[in-house]
Amino acid sequence: MFEARDIREWRDHDVVDSGGSKIGKLEAVYVDTRTDRPFFATVTTGMPTRRKLVFVPLEGATVGPGYVKVAYGRRDVRAAPSIETDGELPAEGEPGIFEHYALDYETGAGGERRLARR
Repeated sequence: MFEARDIREWRDHDVVDSGGSKIGKLEAVYVDTRTDRPFFATVTTGMPTRRKLVFVPLEGATVGPGYVKVAYGRRDVRAAPSIETDGELPAEGEPGIFEHYALDYETGAGGERRLARR
């Protein structure tokens, strides 16, 4: 896995699915607040007048020249929970993202958020 500081260099680069099909452009990285490791990325998708940011896990992702390849299919990613391009992920939206990818969701011991944008 790559460090959060390294993945920032890939902002605006292509994100491709496990088969190499383009999903969109990497917009931001969200780290797991328990480990401070990259956990999800947001990907800009949609038509120019109707763009949105979808979430995709970074577990199993690889970095290539000019792209980040994720371990999920394009359809799964595009169907994932999303936010507006200028929006923020509300705390109550976090569990739905994890559920979409069949990932376990737990808050911190004090109920704090699991994801933080970097």
